[in-house]
Amino acid sequence: MTCAKLSGKMNFRPLRFQSLIMAITLAAGPSGTGADAPSWNQFRGPNGSGVAQGCRPPLKPEAGHQAWKVAIPPGLSSPVLSDGKIFLTAIDNNRLVTLAFESSSGKSLWRREAPEVPLEKVHKTSSPATSTPLVDAGHVYVYFGSFGLICYDHDGLEKWARSISTPKSLYGMSTSPIAYKNTVILVIDNDSNLLKSKLSQSKIVAFKKDTGEVAWEAQRPHHRSGWSTPMIWKHGEDEELIVLGNGRVRSYNPDTGAEKWFVGGFSRETIAVPVAGNGHVYISSAQLGGGADDKIDPQPFWQAIMRFDANNDGKLERKEMTGHFTYPLRPELPLGHPGFGIPLPENKQQRKGRLDGIFGWVDKNRDGFWTDEEYTAHMSFRRGRPLLMAIRPGGEGNVEDSHASWELNRSIPEIPSPLFYQGHIYLVRNGGLLAVVDAKDGTQLYRERLDGSGQYSASPIVANDHLYLISNFGLLSVVKTGGKFELIHRYDLKEPVLVTPAIDSSTIYIRSEKTLLALRSKS
Repeated sequence: MTCAKLSGKMNFRPLRFQSLIMAITLAAGPSGTGADAPSWNQFRGPNGSGVAQGCRPPLKPEAGHQAWKVAIPPGLSSPVLSDGKIFLTAIDNNRLVTLAFESSSGKSLWRREAPEVPLEKVHKTSSPATSTPLVDAGHVYVYFGSFGLICYDHDGLEKWARSISTPKSLYGMSTSPIAYKNTVILVIDNDSNLLKSKLSQSKIVAFKKDTGEVAWEAQRPHHRSGWSTPMIWKHGEDEELIVLGNGRVRSYNPDTGAEKWFVGGFSRETIAVPVAGNGHVYISSAQLGGGADDKIDPQPFWQAIMRFDANNDGKLERKEMTGHFTYPLRPELPLGHPGFGIPLPENKQQRKGRLDGIFGWVDKNRDGFWTDEEYTAHMSFRRGRPLLMAIRPGGEGNVEDSHASWELNRSIPEIPSPLFYQGHIYLVRNGGLLAVVDAKDGTQLYRERLDGSGQYSASPIVANDHLYLISNFGLLSVVKTGGKFELIHRYDLKEPVLVTPAIDSSTIYIRSEKTLLALRSKS
């Protein structure tokens, strides 16, 4: 089988005729996918919704529910499921790999290495293996920002591979591929978005599933790097491809890539997956730097700064900016965490210059001190607004005034995506705050603190009318859905969890920092 090269540096690598090591599967045990359960085949499950209809994992998971646990290489892709198999990606000894396991037992089925390429530069808290695979009845599609898109069959035989020039991104690529009819759709937004170079343009590309050839391509000249995965919005007889990018959400025709409408007002840094329900699509992004509310409480930030007040005079001097000091952005994180504050250079001279500049931001009266009052006044420098917006279908061009039904500017997560379920929208954010919003009008019904504090990176998922929420520290909280807060159960996994779990008919599959484990109902 051969294919011609297409334009640019997006090169097709044909099927390699090689011996196939067949995986031996166990005959006993559950298949891992109930007949009444939708396939958890992409990031956040069916259409990115986070909703597992007809599935009944443990309501009160504990150690006795652990069906198996296996060690895996590091990575930040979420597990996906199909036909009794689990697929995910990782980085192992500087090689990008795709892994397959048996869902009933955790047995390793196969491991495939992507072509050896220079690894993209990523943030310290990210990974070159962050994009979640897409799986259908016969194939697994994996995207690595360092290489491109690869298609395997379920037994690990490579069917095709397409190299894609690595986009320039602030933190590394994390958007995941989705399926539409006979295509795989991938958003490739790029900070080097120069009109004079086709290779550096932000774009959406639809690849043919069977060959990897380009079905269509849509340029995004106004967009820079982003980290959101798109979704297909089905309403009536119509279908739209909804893509959240820096500053704007846009709708496209998923058959052709033609743009339909857009709405602005979103952050420079967009991460969440759009969700749909109640005749609307819901889009969210936190304020730049992770701010969840339009009115920011400066005290947690000031208290983080006061940890460096060596002489305990309630002020900060330039000479007290030592050790892990940086300007705080996410004070709920521990000192020294890469996401705590503004990154500083490793070079001592450059670091000194940057800290001198930061000190000058706040010390407006030049008396050599930061005070609580000065810092509180300076907090207004944050750009953008936290935003959850409900958009109804129809319209062309800018539809913000004509088709935005409501917006909310409180409790907006930075990394976790919203979840729509039975007329409510669920939002979990750093600090362990869970908010529930009435999808009809954007009214916040409650905001309650979970016992799991710190940062939340995993998105909420729902099964059997219960939310499953996992903190970065690994505390799993189960909360009953509805407009009243009801915490059902807590289970400490005792290991960090940074990615969204997967669910099938009886089991929740959780990828921790070093392991993949299955918590299964005992029935």
